[in-house]
Amino acid sequence: MTATQAKNFADEFRDPAHARAELTRIARLAAALGATHDKPVSIMEICGGHTHTIFRHGLDRLIDDGIEFVHGPGCPVCVLPQARIDECIEIASRPGVVLATFGDAVRVPGTQGSLLVAKAKGADVRIVYSPLDALALARKLPDREVVFFAIGFETTMPATALTLLQAEREGIKNFSLFCNHITVPQPLRVLLQDPMMQIHGFVGPGHVSMVIGLEPYEFIAEQFHRPVVVAGFEPVDLLQSVAMVLTQLVEGRAEVENQYARVVRKAGNPQALAAIDAVFEPRASFEWRGLGEIEWSGMKIRGRYAAFDAEQKFGVGYGGTRAATAPELADCRCGEVVKGAVKPPDCPLFGTVCRPETPVGALMVSSEGSCAAYWQYAGRRVATAEAAV
Repeated sequence: MTATQAKNFADEFRDPAHARAELTRIARLAAALGATHDKPVSIMEICGGHTHTIFRHGLDRLIDDGIEFVHGPGCPVCVLPQARIDECIEIASRPGVVLATFGDAVRVPGTQGSLLVAKAKGADVRIVYSPLDALALARKLPDREVVFFAIGFETTMPATALTLLQAEREGIKNFSLFCNHITVPQPLRVLLQDPMMQIHGFVGPGHVSMVIGLEPYEFIAEQFHRPVVVAGFEPVDLLQSVAMVLTQLVEGRAEVENQYARVVRKAGNPQALAAIDAVFEPRASFEWRGLGEIEWSGMKIRGRYAAFDAEQKFGVGYGGTRAATAPELADCRCGEVVKGAVKPPDCPLFGTVCRPETPVGALMVSSEGSCAAYWQYAGRRVATAEAAV
């Protein structure tokens, strides 16, 4: 595919005429549902990438007033509790350890500061772009213990799994994973069981679904009678997905549909799923920021690969001594934002002491965080509106 063809392919999903047609369709469906600004249809976009698309392209302003976007727990950095950050810092601070991590994770605050603060105090913390980069460090530094801070939903699990298998094949003994991989479906069940959460439908995550397929969301439609539409990441993708959710509501249906069919297959990616299953198994419970402990929502390394499990190697976290669960910092409402109970501007710290350059909470740190999305694309708009009050 040439660069011109690639550009034209993307342009198809950013075409103003297509967007206007979908906005008209959404307005018609919202009217049929009797949706208004005061009594909106609430649609949760699960993925932080979708949240950024919404604000980058101003979809929240263009869409009918009767539709409310609710931002879900779709940022893996954002939902890590402070205790896990504290445990990661504890590992990184040990003599002879190199902690390799993605860039977003270094600035997430725990109770004792962030990995960036730990680095400033002497911990050997290095930013990598993939788990294979961390494995390369282990090859380069055979006298050091290299630990990869493994985070992410099902999207990033296959790469982590394949890296561990590569380390085993090569007989690399100084490499391990601090596993913080988590899964999408289980927290959605928790949200749907909360009587205070009035969610009428879901826009499902495209990249996660590329791996796991559609079946894991079926309980949402079958047990909770909410529509789910897996969506792509361009503005027309999002608008079309919202229209598909509304169509189901108008017709009294609750099904799992696939708007992102150019990438997502019903059964997901068998090779990726096989890699995940070979290396990981579900944890009985895992703690989420704002949601607490959720059963079977995290992954751990299978026993046969214990030599590559940093929890076992260093005796921390679920594999040893756990850091105490800590409350959010004073006035920080990250936990409520994560589960869609409030919007970022409702937090008293948003845009004041909590900004991207001075983040207080994880949602302002991560490139997929909803607070970062609001600030990057809507911060001035929010500030202007508040100043006018």
